[in-house]
Amino acid sequence: MEDEFEALSTPSFLTESLDMAMEVENEKPPCFSCAFDNQNGGRSFSAESYLANGSLKRVLLRLDPSPNDYEEDVVEMFGFQWVTEMALVESCGFLFGLLRQQICRLENLVQMSSSDFGQAVNLHSEAESIRHQCIKFLHYVKVFIFRYLEPPKVENDGMLHPYEELEAQLPSVLVEELHALTMHIGHLCELPSSVLAAFTIQHQAKVFPPSWHLLHLHLDINWLILEVLHVLDEKMMRQVVYANQFINLTGENLTSVSLFEKHCGNLISDLISLSINKYTKLQCFWSLVNKTLKNIFERPSSSEGMSGFEAIQCKDPLSFSWWIVSHLASLYQFDRNGNLDEKKQKESNWKFVEELLKKSTDAQTGVLEEHLRMHLQCCLTLCSFWDLNLSIVTILWDYYSKNLNSGFTVPWLGLKDLANVSKTSLSMLELVKCCCCEQQIPSLYKSRNSYFIFLCILARMIKEENSGMHPWKQIKGRIYSKFHRRRMQELTEVGLQNFFNLFLMLAIVVETEDIVSRVLDLLDFLAPSSITMSQRALIWRGHFAFLLIYVEKNMDVSVLAEKISSAFREKAKEFLVNKNDYTQRHNLWTLLSTYVDGVQEVFETSCYLSLSEEKLLNDGFTMLLPACRGAELSMVLNFLQVVLARLRSVHERVSQGLQLGNTAPDAQLPLVAKEHHLAVASALWRNFFPYLKSQRMSQMPPSPQLADTAAGFTLLALDIPSKALSDLQPQPVLSMMQLFGWDDMVWPQLVSRYLSHLIQNSSLCEAFSSMGYTSYEALTVRSWFRCILQMFIDQPSGVLAKTDAERTVGKAYMEQLTEMTRLIFKLSEVENILSKARVEESVFKQDPKYALVQFIKAVGRTYSGLQTLPEKSAMVAKTLEYLGDILKYVKPYLKAKGPPEGLQLTYWIIGCLVKFWAPILATSKAQQLLFRIVDCLLLPHSVLQQDKELPVALLSAIQESLPLYLQGLSFICCQSQTQGAYLNQLLGSIIRHYFGRFLPSSPTVPGTGQHPMLTALCSSITAPQMLRLRKTTLHVISENYMQFKGNAPPPRLASVLAFILEVLQRTQSTELCDIELVLPSVLKCMVLVNELQVKKISTDIVQNVVEGCQAGSGGEHATQLTSVFRQFIQDYTAVYDHRVFSILETVAVLDQMLVTSLIPTITQSLKDLEYKQGLGRNAAQREAYKRLLSYLAEAGQNEIQKLENEADE
Repeated sequence: MEDEFEALSTPSFLTESLDMAMEVENEKPPCFSCAFDNQNGGRSFSAESYLANGSLKRVLLRLDPSPNDYEEDVVEMFGFQWVTEMALVESCGFLFGLLRQQICRLENLVQMSSSDFGQAVNLHSEAESIRHQCIKFLHYVKVFIFRYLEPPKVENDGMLHPYEELEAQLPSVLVEELHALTMHIGHLCELPSSVLAAFTIQHQAKVFPPSWHLLHLHLDINWLILEVLHVLDEKMMRQVVYANQFINLTGENLTSVSLFEKHCGNLISDLISLSINKYTKLQCFWSLVNKTLKNIFERPSSSEGMSGFEAIQCKDPLSFSWWIVSHLASLYQFDRNGNLDEKKQKESNWKFVEELLKKSTDAQTGVLEEHLRMHLQCCLTLCSFWDLNLSIVTILWDYYSKNLNSGFTVPWLGLKDLANVSKTSLSMLELVKCCCCEQQIPSLYKSRNSYFIFLCILARMIKEENSGMHPWKQIKGRIYSKFHRRRMQELTEVGLQNFFNLFLMLAIVVETEDIVSRVLDLLDFLAPSSITMSQRALIWRGHFAFLLIYVEKNMDVSVLAEKISSAFREKAKEFLVNKNDYTQRHNLWTLLSTYVDGVQEVFETSCYLSLSEEKLLNDGFTMLLPACRGAELSMVLNFLQVVLARLRSVHERVSQGLQLGNTAPDAQLPLVAKEHHLAVASALWRNFFPYLKSQRMSQMPPSPQLADTAAGFTLLALDIPSKALSDLQPQPVLSMMQLFGWDDMVWPQLVSRYLSHLIQNSSLCEAFSSMGYTSYEALTVRSWFRCILQMFIDQPSGVLAKTDAERTVGKAYMEQLTEMTRLIFKLSEVENILSKARVEESVFKQDPKYALVQFIKAVGRTYSGLQTLPEKSAMVAKTLEYLGDILKYVKPYLKAKGPPEGLQLTYWIIGCLVKFWAPILATSKAQQLLFRIVDCLLLPHSVLQQDKELPVALLSAIQESLPLYLQGLSFICCQSQTQGAYLNQLLGSIIRHYFGRFLPSSPTVPGTGQHPMLTALCSSITAPQMLRLRKTTLHVISENYMQFKGNAPPPRLASVLAFILEVLQRTQSTELCDIELVLPSVLKCMVLVNELQVKKISTDIVQNVVEGCQAGSGGEHATQLTSVFRQFIQDYTAVYDHRVFSILETVAVLDQMLVTSLIPTITQSLKDLEYKQGLGRNAAQREAYKRLLSYLAEAGQNEIQKLENEADE
């Protein structure tokens, strides 16, 4: 019967022709039978069996299961007559109930078993009849489903016939009944031992006890349940059938699919368990298995005289043997109920496995790598089930020791399978750790090569200790003996990787120091001249992998560290010497980067940094760093940051442990660790910091990592100040800030990033407070000023101006400045100023330039709100500290006359300082800075040379920002007590030099923009400030731009007059200075200049002045206006009498009273002129005068009458 089970799982029996499947079945339905037909000297299955009968083939080919049966309208089952086409629908539950009754009848017959032959024959007949009825019913169920069950249809909303409703429910009812039947019969292995003993009955017998029939009925029912479920699945077009009642009763899901799978699993488990238990009792199970498997290897030419299983032709008998042995061995750990039984004795089969292993590793056999992986995976599985067997290791080591240079790859896996050499020491170690893992990895053969699986087997064997036996001591010599000078020199890079993988695994599992010592000795066999750079890099990675093992095992690394660091020093020196040889640099960097990566992994892995890790940070780095470029330097600096951060983190943790007063057994560890931390810190300062310090003023902008690393050293100086270099003592933190944060010569990119790391560090703030250094925040603000002012410092000066700052500065630096600004605004001093000035928090989110201007305004408002002199004096000192030598920051822009963005930024920011800090700059402490600003920015030597053209970018920057300076200076002129005269002179000088530079050649010239002085005069400033600026401006214009040379007018007169008119019109007011300084010159222009544009603008100016005086309150303006006109009459009547009278006529229209008050002056001037001429009365002049008087109402008429009376005399 076992052979029949084996044959059922053999696909070759399902490949016969369709004709055989169409053969007519016997009258008796197929069933399980242990009786063979003996014909032609051979053995074949019984004609009643499912295979020989063709029943299984018909089911699989989707044919009618029993084409000649159940053809009548009525069928007899269990002694009743049933309608063939309706019975299962109408009476499904009843029929299955009858089936269970018959099973119970047969179970009762088993109890009545008798040794009397006559009684035994009767029991046999009755039991056989019961079994036949049960089998017939289940076959009927199968036929009914195939012939009469309708496939699923789309739901019909209409009413169904009661039979149709039952028919629709039949699939669900069948699943429930089949599930109930499986629960009723239970597992095969749960049958009583008296029933299971029927397996031993000789198959030649003709009369069988009821137990034999019951056992075979169980087999029939289990098999037929699977067939019924399969036919149901096909009929339902593979739709899942749910057992509705089962769901309703228990709340669990039961489907046709889940029932099929569960039943298959239970059945297979039962059969195998029964087989093992049977052969364990009768004869050695493994002996039979081995015998059967050995027959497969013989590959007989003919299958005659063999059983079905023995006749199988296996394509890969070796792999099949490995698979079946490993899976059968796993079943020994379970009891007959499928529960894990750890106490159960496990019988091994190592001898046969050794033979398999020899076949797998036999070079003549030529087993492919992908097969070998599977074989060793099975072997590894067996190691977890069976006791220790060192012969396995011996066989495998003999094979792999000869093939160390092999990559053990599978060609068809492509690149996925080519990664034989690890890229880092940590990845190398992690890979090897998988070999030492107790947990089984089912797909190990897919992710690792066969050599790694061998290492897993070796690791498992070594770790086991059986009866005091230490496996390592037994195989140690065998492994070591395979390595000698010649063998080591034969190893390729892949071979070296396999060499390291082996010894790394051994170092993890057994005597670490002994293993590492042996490895170092073996590596000394390698000739240095024959080692390639990639091989040396691999050797270094191997060293670091061993270092990581030391660290994980908390072992001191000094010996290993000194050996590898000495080699590093030599290569770093070679790298420095050959820094200009690209090929040599590239090769050496491959090696040096391996060292850097390895040291970083050691520091990241070490828990306390108390294992002499400082030995790895030797003076080789002092030679490596100066030779690094670009990505190389970036890598080393990133590594340095990691080491600094790791040291600080571990030191803080250890220091906290010391403060808590640890009394544990390892209480001395913090003290030891602290000594090592001091050594690490000393090595970092000694071997890394000098290079860092030298780069802060490099020719090109430094990399961001330089700032990050400098910040790390600063925090290290805060945590471990004693080990900082002597030139940084006694206050290393302060010295670091002065070097990298507050030094005006350091690149702003470095400063901004450096300070952004430290501004909000509370420990740093506390340190400065404790040392009484109060300028910490002020100096940081000063650096912020400089970083913003110098944001364009590295831009070429010849480029055109761009409005998008991010394009010219670089997005990264703009983001850095934005972050720095955000942090600056959180400093306590800055927060206090912003709070008093009521500046919104959203300011720091703006562009850094605008945020700086907002801060400048806030400082100015805060100062203006102070009341006492001491407060104001302290504020002035603080603001000057904020600025520092601000002109030094912008000197590069001024010297290079560019770039345009830099010049615009410079003039704008400092212009805002002059305007909004005018009250501060007016003080004696700050005036010196003001004078320097004017000298450097507004009145440099190039500006004083009027005949020399200024660069366009410079002139544009001044034009945009000049109003800020003029407004600020005018305020200072009003406030200053001691330097008022000099300041007025400075203001006038600035106006004199720039008024003409920005004055267009003609008022109508397009594109000239608004004159900056016009902007300054027309902005909203205080009255005294505006008056001072207006008076000075008009005085300069009058003295320098409206002076005639004889009767020749000055150049660009129309533009000058247009400027004055624009001021009058936009301010909508007339001041005394307008009358005193402008009006006389304008009247002169009206008299002497015939140009229509000049006359028109002059007339408009006069009109504005006169009307302004009329609108003004008080008589001072009118008096001054009268005085100017009186002088005008006296100066020009003698020569230009007609023009004077014409001008006065125009004025009379605007202000009759003004001209009326001038009648005596005009009359006297007329008489004086006539007297001087000595020709008597001048009739023409008098007529012109009378025409003027005619505009003056009664007073004019009276004067005309007087003149006529004089003429009559």
